[in-house]
Amino acid sequence: MDDNSSVDSESEKPHTPLKTLPDTAVQHAPIARSSLGNNDGQGANPEPDIVRQARTNATSSLATSSLPSTQLSDTPSIPPMHESGLLDPDSEDEEPATAAGFDRSTSPASALHRNKGAEYQKVGEGVCKMHRFSLYETVNWFYLVGGDVLDQRFRIMKIDRTADSGDLVVVEDEIVYTRKEMNQLLNAVDDGNKVSGGLRLKCTTWGVLGFIRFTGAYYMLVITKRSQVAMIGGHYIYQIDGTELISLTTSSSRSKAERIPEEARFVSTLSNLDLSRSFYFSYTYDITRSLQLNMVQEREALGEGLLQKSQHYHDGMFVWNHHLLGPASRALRNTYDWCIPTIHGFVDQTNISIHSRTVCVTVIARRSRLFAGARYLKRGVNDLGYVANDVETEQIVSEALTTSFHAPGPQLYANPSFTSFVQHRGSIPLHWTQDNSGVTPKPDIELNLVDPFFSAAALHFDNLFERYGAPVYVLNLVKARERIPRESILLQEYTNAITYLNQSLPADKKILYKAWDMSRASKSRDQDVIGTLESIGKDIVSRTGFFRNGDGVYWKSSIQNGVSRTNCIDCLDRTNAAQFIIGKCALGHQLQALGIIPNKTVEFDSDVVTVLSHMYHAHGDMIAIQYGGSHLVNTMATYRKINQWSSQSRDMVESFKRYYNNSFLDRQRQEAYNLFLGNYTFAQGQPMLWDLTTDYYLHHADPRAWSERRRKNYIKWFEPRHLEERRMPQDVYPKGALADKPLEFFDDYWLEYYRPTNLSAFPKILSYKVNSLRKYPPPKESQDGASELPEPQSRPATKNNRQDNGRAVADLAPVDSRVSAPDHVSKNSLSGEKLSGNALSDWLRQPSQQMQPEPTAIKDAHTLNNAQKLEKPLKDKSAATQWTLNQFVANSLNPAVVETEADEYLRYINHPSNLPLVVSTDDPPHNSDFLTYIQSNSPDAVAQMLSTEDDIADFEEFFNVGDDPLTVTDADTPKKRYKAYRQWLKGKSLFKQQRADLQ
Repeated sequence: MDDNSSVDSESEKPHTPLKTLPDTAVQHAPIARSSLGNNDGQGANPEPDIVRQARTNATSSLATSSLPSTQLSDTPSIPPMHESGLLDPDSEDEEPATAAGFDRSTSPASALHRNKGAEYQKVGEGVCKMHRFSLYETVNWFYLVGGDVLDQRFRIMKIDRTADSGDLVVVEDEIVYTRKEMNQLLNAVDDGNKVSGGLRLKCTTWGVLGFIRFTGAYYMLVITKRSQVAMIGGHYIYQIDGTELISLTTSSSRSKAERIPEEARFVSTLSNLDLSRSFYFSYTYDITRSLQLNMVQEREALGEGLLQKSQHYHDGMFVWNHHLLGPASRALRNTYDWCIPTIHGFVDQTNISIHSRTVCVTVIARRSRLFAGARYLKRGVNDLGYVANDVETEQIVSEALTTSFHAPGPQLYANPSFTSFVQHRGSIPLHWTQDNSGVTPKPDIELNLVDPFFSAAALHFDNLFERYGAPVYVLNLVKARERIPRESILLQEYTNAITYLNQSLPADKKILYKAWDMSRASKSRDQDVIGTLESIGKDIVSRTGFFRNGDGVYWKSSIQNGVSRTNCIDCLDRTNAAQFIIGKCALGHQLQALGIIPNKTVEFDSDVVTVLSHMYHAHGDMIAIQYGGSHLVNTMATYRKINQWSSQSRDMVESFKRYYNNSFLDRQRQEAYNLFLGNYTFAQGQPMLWDLTTDYYLHHADPRAWSERRRKNYIKWFEPRHLEERRMPQDVYPKGALADKPLEFFDDYWLEYYRPTNLSAFPKILSYKVNSLRKYPPPKESQDGASELPEPQSRPATKNNRQDNGRAVADLAPVDSRVSAPDHVSKNSLSGEKLSGNALSDWLRQPSQQMQPEPTAIKDAHTLNNAQKLEKPLKDKSAATQWTLNQFVANSLNPAVVETEADEYLRYINHPSNLPLVVSTDDPPHNSDFLTYIQSNSPDAVAQMLSTEDDIADFEEFFNVGDDPLTVTDADTPKKRYKAYRQWLKGKSLFKQQRADLQ
């Protein structure tokens, strides 16, 4: 970027002056460098407006202050390591969950003198990613200070708090500061606002998700807590554990906005979307795209002599904060330097040792933001070709020999140790719905629109060709034979759609279609579900291939052309089982490509497949929660027919939970989706979000725009360029002006992963804490001698939830020292990894429920029950109902007795062994236990056992049976036995509907 360029340039964006205190004419040289001001010809980088204004205000305030005249030391102040959490012995992560603020120290105004003609670094000169932010506030402005991973380079941005309602005024400084210079700049702003309270720290954040407005001023959504979940090529992937919504107004304006009922309700609606669960981001790796797309884009940029193929190219389909990034992209020049794209889905990573070689397996699921919603509220496809429950699942398998994406040389983005395989799931691309307004667990399926040209399906498959290439392998798992046709209706229509669309495609690019009734096969004794899926999976992988990185000369590279598209009616249970089997087949090809195994097949009951099954089960659970409201109903144990009674009861409970969420909670969740994703925006004169009878027009194109849009050809429904074969670029060395640049100019993975200036410990580094075989026990043997996998569970409960700003925030759970390690796990293998358990399995919990430690003895269960009794009563009826259901399941699967009951039972079972044998009619000896037991009953207790005359009369009444005992006469109604009958005659129910006390 040219030195004379400025964010305030009239040709780019309007200049907004700083509004602090009235200016006072003072002649001083600038203290720091910035591009916020116009070039006045004095030096390479003239004095910026933000510094000039702050310095002037600081000098005016010095007239009434008595600060010392000492200057700052030339050495920048580095915060102590214990302040950043790196040496905290109680911390489990390399970094704390909450970001540390900028370490600002007070400085006098005389330290503001600097050389006016100095040359400084600007944005764009190499990689300078900001990893933590500090938000400061004055009366009229917010100041956002961002720092790099080493806390050595900083940038600043200011936001106007007094802007008109609906306007977002942001001034961005493109200069990179040192710690000392940033400290001087903030102190100057503080001194200039002493009269109005100075500069105060509002909060510390890990990043900005974007800006959003409802009826008035804008809000800024920031990340307050995070946790590391994966590492790819030296780049960390984080999960959002806490967020905060900050109003960008003054305190007086904020109080007025809070009194507006519509504004308050919009904020409450947005809070129904739990951003602290299953939202992920990365500072330096684009997780919105697959590994193949990232490597291809970088290699193409190298061949063209560019630093990046496209500046901040992200797949907008999977950027869930796309709506919040809109205002930021209009107000900022470098949007993604401050705001972080976020995906919604699932991320999990594990390390496993195969033949003494460490292999890293990563599963990433990306949920589409287009036509997103809850289960019964979003079905089928919209008229733009986007389907419901659209999820892209990527399986990355790499060998942990080297960290980065680069091969020795350096050959950029050519490391042959990385492979990936991509799958897709999505609803059937037809116009169909299910009405769940009634009480039917399985509502009827309705085809709302019958299109002979299948225009929506054509748009959908053309989009798949654009994203993944050809061929597209469609695996349709809906039911084919039903007593009452439901799913079979869609089967016939879907088959007709594929047949019609294939007429126009070239012979080698046709859609491959496979319809198989998986539900019927799983209930049949003569069909092998797993064997059939494995044959399908091998066929898919052989046709689509997989991605393997390499330079194409010394290391062979390959590209995945095409994708497998799997669906059932919900794209949850059957789809997840099929995707696991397909992923297992791809895993064999990936391990062989890495040179780890000699063939392309991995045994089903091997350790690596056991780990993969756990990962896909957790992946399916998370996708099911997001779309259906509960965990998977049918797991791999169901389809392998090895599930025990506990698995059957689990499936039943999950069905109840899914029905309850779909009936009562999905409407609120859908409103939160529509608001967060920007499907609904407030406009004067338009109905409110909660007043809409349907959100159909929020997700479909405006019919009035159809006449203006060019209609697509019904025969040539696809773009020919989308069918072209993908090829791996061979460029691995930078060209042109970038030929002499060092590796750190392109990728700063070294600083992000190794952090040379920070002190840490091995147990706190993600690579040492990542899940491994120690987390999963080996397969157990069944009674018939066959190897039997343990029931896969969701991600272990290593976090306890606590409330922070109304949201669940993750913290590492304590270790129960009474839990002993299994016999097959050595004590040394557990030294660097803490174990934790669950009182209930993850499938028994709602997304927002807390995770409790697992009771390991009768006393623990009793303590747990007592603790639950002390909880405050639940006021919400829905919460009380859910609480009752969970307690019922908990007490059923984890029966427990108190100590007194256990002692009584022990005495009961041991008592007969102490009784002497009766061999004579003589009285037993006086010291016998039997005589002691007989005499233990007091005379008063025996006397109380006598019956009264009324009791005898009631007893005799039961023996008086009339000639017609089935007929109730008037003489029978006063009797006690007919009390319930009398109540029924009065209109009351025979059964009392009351809340069960399950404590």
